[in-house]
Order: sequence, then structure tokens, then C-alpha cells
Amino acid sequence: MRKTFSLTHEKIKTPRLVDAIKHEVKKYLKRERNKQLPDGADYWDFDCRFGDTEAFADVIHVSEINKLISDAETRELKSFYLEILAKPEVRKTNLESDEKSE
Repeated sequence: MRKTFSLTHEKIKTPRLVDAIKHEVKKYLKRERNKQLPDGADYWDFDCRFGDTEAFADVIHVSEINKLISDAETRELKSFYLEILAKPEVRKTNLESDEKSE
């Protein structure tokens, strides 16, 4: 998902727009996580970017998305850019925990 979300609408108030955007992001993440994983992959990881515009978007973690959307509302931005790209990943084992179990 690569999208510029608008926080202004002639009939819908900003708090409702923010709730709708958060819900859309949540639905997208759920839909991507439910897709079939390729062989050898354990889970879906997400590369995320957030910014006022696409040119100024910074890399963020998935867990920061809602906080940054709320921050955009607080700063009274007209719009913001959000990019979420799913990629299959393999869980990395911690070598220390493997040694302790043996």
C-alpha cells in the first residue's frame, strides 16, 4: 500500500477521517498477514515509511503507524504519505537460547 491520505473533507470531520484511515490500515495489515506464505518463510514482515509527503517519508516500524497518524492529526496536516510493503521473513533464532537449552 502506497497512499497519500487526506485529512480534510468538506462533510466528514477530521477525527472520523483519522478513525477511518486507522481502520483501513488495520484491514490491510490483516489481509496481508492472511495471505499464503512462500515455502521457507515463517511470517510476514512489513517495510513501512511515513511522512508529510512521499519525498520526506522516513522508515518506521509497524507498531508506530497509529501513533504517527494521530500525530499528523494533532499537527493539523492536510495530508500525509504512508507506505506499507509486505515481505516474507524467517524467524531468526537466538544463539544464546539455543546453547542454554542444550
